[in-house]
Amino acid sequence: MQLGAYYLDAGRCEFSVWAPRARQVELKIVSPYERILSMTRQERGYWRAVVEDVLPGACYQFRLDDEKDRPDPASCYQPDSVHGPSQVIDHEDFAWSDRDWKGRPLSEMVIYELHVGTFTREGTFEAIIPRLEELRDMGITAIELMPVAQFPGTRNWGYDGVLPFAVQNSYGGPNGLKKLVDAAHQTDLAVILDVVYNHLGPEGNYLRDFGPYFTDRYRTAWGEAINFDGPHSDEVRRYFLQNALHWFRHFHIDALRLDAVHAINDFSAKPFLQELVEQTEEFSAGNRRECLLIAESDLNDARLIRPAELGGIGMHAQWSDDFHHALHVLLTEESLGYYADFGHIGDLVKALREGFILSWRYSEFRKRHHGNSSADRPAEQFVVCSQNHDQVGNRMRGERLISLAGFEAAKLAAGAAILSPYIPLLFMGEEYGEDRPFPYFISFDDEELIEGVRAGRKREFKEFHQQGEPPDPQDPATFDAARLNWASRRTGDKGAMNAFYRELLRLRRDHPVLNRCDNRQLEGWGMEDQRVLWLHRHHEKDEIWLLMNFNRATVNCRFPARTGNWRKLIDSADPQWRGPGARLPAKIEGGQQVALPPHSLALFTKEN
Repeated sequence: MQLGAYYLDAGRCEFSVWAPRARQVELKIVSPYERILSMTRQERGYWRAVVEDVLPGACYQFRLDDEKDRPDPASCYQPDSVHGPSQVIDHEDFAWSDRDWKGRPLSEMVIYELHVGTFTREGTFEAIIPRLEELRDMGITAIELMPVAQFPGTRNWGYDGVLPFAVQNSYGGPNGLKKLVDAAHQTDLAVILDVVYNHLGPEGNYLRDFGPYFTDRYRTAWGEAINFDGPHSDEVRRYFLQNALHWFRHFHIDALRLDAVHAINDFSAKPFLQELVEQTEEFSAGNRRECLLIAESDLNDARLIRPAELGGIGMHAQWSDDFHHALHVLLTEESLGYYADFGHIGDLVKALREGFILSWRYSEFRKRHHGNSSADRPAEQFVVCSQNHDQVGNRMRGERLISLAGFEAAKLAAGAAILSPYIPLLFMGEEYGEDRPFPYFISFDDEELIEGVRAGRKREFKEFHQQGEPPDPQDPATFDAARLNWASRRTGDKGAMNAFYRELLRLRRDHPVLNRCDNRQLEGWGMEDQRVLWLHRHHEKDEIWLLMNFNRATVNCRFPARTGNWRKLIDSADPQWRGPGARLPAKIEGGQQVALPPHSLALFTKEN
């Protein structure tokens, strides 16, 4: 049984909803003319009706016990708001032109994370399309959309979505998303969609009126936990499993980024995430294209990405927070919160070699040991970055790395991530040094809820001993401040940064060592006192050395290779990148004395 409104043909539509708590469920057709129809109760609390004279575009609600009119929990579109009627969508009525698209393997991905509402002035899916070619030409191979499930109002990060199947109306709805995905595939870009299966937002969340979607046996940072392992959890799991397949089937999404899976409380013998992997793989095989699952987790548990035959869950990849934290602390010297666990060159060396840094190591932040080893996992299973929406937006003022650490440090961070053996992720705007903030923003209607959010933000930052007032998340000016200023990317420091990113991505694509996700043929060394890191990568006869100076002063040392002749490929201190001036020669011999400018990065390849 397909949940929601499933258009059959010739004006016939099937409606299905899970509402075990209701004694009676009726279908209320709101437009084009109003009528109320009875629904038949099925097994396990499902209700069903097949209705004549219902065409795509018709709006409807479910009436529960002759008291409450509610939107469809599996609504595909809410043309007015989270509180209004749902709309019937015919997913077959879209002319896809990507029939030959088979997706991209993880090893080829260079991901660009963006927020639809602030990426362009228009804030729509269609407004993104004219910029796809520029992203591709820069070296991006996949765009990742922050959540697009329907949320209240028009301003939100997306993590307050309350109707997981519905595409945000202010972004352009289902057709707008399909046009974007189709255009991306025609431009040779994969599309990753951020989905939230650990909580729903507070305003417009009507699922509890239908059934036991939530449980009080667990709590999350956002309130009630979703019922993945209690009574009636089979149907709750089915709802979210259908949601994942909904994006793959109807919208041709290539991969799902699963938000904060550590907040999915599930002690089942077969966890929801494992069932999700199984159904995704079954769908991929049946449709002859690879659909991927990329998790976000702060557990540092390699079982999440270890295959089932080795006792794991089998996720295809996960975000590597440790890499970001190690890099961030070396550049900013911040030590609040989880940053307290990092700060050594050796931390970044371990991240480059193994993935996790906290692999059953004592965590000062958690006051206990944390994580397990990921040394057996291939590099293509880790997504790394120097910044992302969380690490920027969860700061009190939403400052980007370039505003915290400066221009030279931002170039060093870019090289560390892009030239790493892992899958690099860029956060929109960083490729040209965008210095506009990305603060937290909302557009709720409930005044009590708005005040609660404001108070919660202030309390959170006070606990981290941060002074001042956070921007008002409800104020439209907070949202406007986050809009990218793309017009600035051509000139000055921003133009130089953009050119620098393009060259880094070109090197990653074209060099026979760098274009491989491979942390096996890699050695790294740290000079802790000097805050210098050397990275050696090789494949067959090709070798590279990456020299990174995290010191605020020039460091004198010997070139790490003992022998051989080496040619410089890129130097962040070079004047063409608006650097202070290159101190390293274009060609160098092994063991030669060198001077590394402050906060700089240089890449050398062996001359055969």
